[in-house]
Amino acid sequence: MIGKTVIRGFWLVCGLLFTGLAFIGVALPLVPTTPFLLLAAFCFARSSKRFSDWLHNHALFGRLITDWNRHGAISRRAKYTAGACLIAAPVLSFLVGAPLWTIGVQIPILAGSGFFIFTRPDPPRERVPESDEEAAGVSDSSDT
Repeated sequence: MIGKTVIRGFWLVCGLLFTGLAFIGVALPLVPTTPFLLLAAFCFARSSKRFSDWLHNHALFGRLITDWNRHGAISRRAKYTAGACLIAAPVLSFLVGAPLWTIGVQIPILAGSGFFIFTRPDPPRERVPESDEEAAGVSDSSDT
């Protein structure tokens, strides 16, 4: 039993770490948010139902995780944000005087990341109710 407790504790600590990194990524443009969220969701699924539910229902992050889990999808907004960061990283590296070899290493890694992100499907669009009755869940009895 102690082995399971230690393993769950490990996954919990990792989940908290990745969640913290995701929050940092919201504020810092070159730190990715979505990969850290997905890692946090993976870790919490193995350690804490409470934290897993919190993350899946989070107002800012929940949709990203749900889209990935259900459809393997990344929203267009997340793709465009990621694309801007992928382009900005080597440009900023150049502007701050990073050695050219580091930029040469960055570019193929970032290009591969961009290829992966932009080849993921968009999440399905939610169906918009056609009427107020449909939105409220009232059905027309004449349909039966």
